[in-house]
Amino acid sequence: MGMSGTGRAADGAVPNINVTPLIDVLLVLLIIFMIISPVKPHQFEAKVPAEPQDLPEDVEITPNPLTLVVSINGSDLKVKLNTEDVGDVSDTEPLQTRLKQVFDEREQKNVVREGTNEIEKTVFIKAPKSVRYGDVVKVIDGVKQAGAQPVGLQIDDLSG
Repeated sequence: MGMSGTGRAADGAVPNINVTPLIDVLLVLLIIFMIISPVKPHQFEAKVPAEPQDLPEDVEITPNPLTLVVSINGSDLKVKLNTEDVGDVSDTEPLQTRLKQVFDEREQKNVVREGTNEIEKTVFIKAPKSVRYGDVVKVIDGVKQAGAQPVGLQIDDLSG
C-alpha cells in the first residue's frame, strides 16, 4: 500500500533511488574544494634581462662598485664574495657574517638602490654547471639569511 508501483502484488516492489540528496552532497563537496583550492599559485618571480646593446670595441665598461657577486668554485667548492674568500659550501656562516657586515655598512652610509629609498642588498650567485644543485641552494639560503634581496643567479658558464 505504501509502495509505489502498479498495485500488482505478483510483480513486487520496484526500487527507485532518489538521487537528489546525492547531487546535493556532490555540490557541497564541489563548493568546499573550490574554496580551499588556491586562487593564485605561488611562483618564483623571474626578471628577464634586456637584450645587450652593441657597443663599439673601444668603449670600456666598468662594473658597478656596489655589485656583490658570490662565486662558487667548481673544483673545491670554495665560496668567494667578489674577490674575498668566505669559506666553502658546507658552512655558509662566514659568508652570512661578511654579507651582514656589508649591509650594515651600507645602511650606515645610506647607500640606496637606484630610484628607491631601499638599502642596496642585491646579490648575484655565480656557479659553474658542474656544481651540484643542492650546494648552490645552500649558498642561496645563506645569502637570504644574511638579508639579501633580491638574489640573482648568473648562468654564465665558468671553467672548473
